[in-house]
Amino acid sequence: MTDLGSNISLMLPEVFLVLSALVLLLLGAFGGRKMTSTVNLAAIAALIVAAGLVLYKIPDDGSNELFAGALKLDYLAVFGKFTALLATAFSLLLAYGYLKTENRLTPEFAILYLFAALGMMIMVSANDLLSLYIGVEMQSLALYVLAASNRDSLRSSESGLKYFVLGALSSGLLLYGASLIYGFSGATRFDGIYEAVANGGSIGLMIGIVFLLCGLAFKVSAAPFHMWTPDVYEGAPTPVTAFFSVAPKIAAIILIARILFEPFLAMIADWQQVIIAISVLSLTVGYLGAIQQKNIKRLMAYSSIANMGYAMIALATGTISGMSGLLFFMVLYLISTLGVFACILAMRRAEGMVEQIEDLAGLSRTKPALALALTILLFSVAGVPPAAGFFGKYFVFVAAVDANLTWLAIYGAVASVVGAFVYLRLVKIIWFDEPAAEFVPVKFSQGAVVALSAVLMLPGAIWLLPSLMSWSETVAASLFLVNG
Repeated sequence: MTDLGSNISLMLPEVFLVLSALVLLLLGAFGGRKMTSTVNLAAIAALIVAAGLVLYKIPDDGSNELFAGALKLDYLAVFGKFTALLATAFSLLLAYGYLKTENRLTPEFAILYLFAALGMMIMVSANDLLSLYIGVEMQSLALYVLAASNRDSLRSSESGLKYFVLGALSSGLLLYGASLIYGFSGATRFDGIYEAVANGGSIGLMIGIVFLLCGLAFKVSAAPFHMWTPDVYEGAPTPVTAFFSVAPKIAAIILIARILFEPFLAMIADWQQVIIAISVLSLTVGYLGAIQQKNIKRLMAYSSIANMGYAMIALATGTISGMSGLLFFMVLYLISTLGVFACILAMRRAEGMVEQIEDLAGLSRTKPALALALTILLFSVAGVPPAAGFFGKYFVFVAAVDANLTWLAIYGAVASVVGAFVYLRLVKIIWFDEPAAEFVPVKFSQGAVVALSAVLMLPGAIWLLPSLMSWSETVAASLFLVNG
């Protein structure tokens, strides 16, 4: 499609989100603090409406290229936008309750979430190296500010600075890789790169894709590009950490999948080894690092690193089943992790928030409903049956075995056993240790997210899993169908 009106029509969710962000920005600027709650609640509503518009604009023919091929609207883009927008909306809902309690609610906080979500939408639709970079940076700049948003906290300022400096390094790696790819292929659009690869890849293209992957691996906090994650997760405000752990990760993983499975699928023998190395390192560093942690936010940081290892196993297969397993796993990871962070936000006593694992001691006796929900969610993150998270890892391992990567699947299964120790240690503290001081009553927004996540991960999984698997398979098949 070359008609500008048609292009804008197909980008209706993005247009709506931009206009919403600008209107709310002006409302916050001229309305002052009295408009703060209105701006934040309107931002949550805007994200949900944008997610609905994404489903309304599902392409009839499987794929549409927009703005001279810079962006693509296909089933994968729809999947990525919808999940990223809902994850952002629920993260902002958690942030709203937290910041209101802390008396730090400001209009700009919600605006940053909207612009970060816009960057993610561009990322999952990217069909060109330039639009890829624009999406990544639009998301990243908002995240840098959010990490340092608590100006009264030295930890928050430090985490924002550390994230910014290392993020600039990763952007340099990404740009250097993009420049090499352009230099050796003569194209920035993915279809042009695909043609260059099909005509015979070169060592220059291989080096380019390695640098590009290094830059993007930073965005998903995969080892060995994870060094920022524990400190930023610990230092950033807890709802911001929750946001970091879900929406940006699914957007970046989908972007990596699009790059590997569209222009560079013919070079799978070259990039597969890089993805496998990142997978093994992420699983090893993540779980071994998590064992030593006493702060629950740092533990979740290492858990995030390890879980990206499973995502990399799915990517390494280069198959439809691997891609569908990746999407299936990421959505279950997103729901479980968001629920765990909602539980962490409920760890509040009269004197303020607490973050140490030992503060969960005896939670089953002081807050039994919260303890039960957290246990279900921890089982899901660990991949313990019958929680839904088990099936996410199962389909990743099946795809790896089918792709003759049996040893990698076995390594992932062994790593899961180590990971189970990490999460079961928390369960033991919750159910069998002597109670610590009781937490204050749980806020409605936190309780709603905890309850919804826990229900979806166990009893609701009977409905969720078949529907999610069917959608994941449809999206994965369409990606490979479009690319032959």
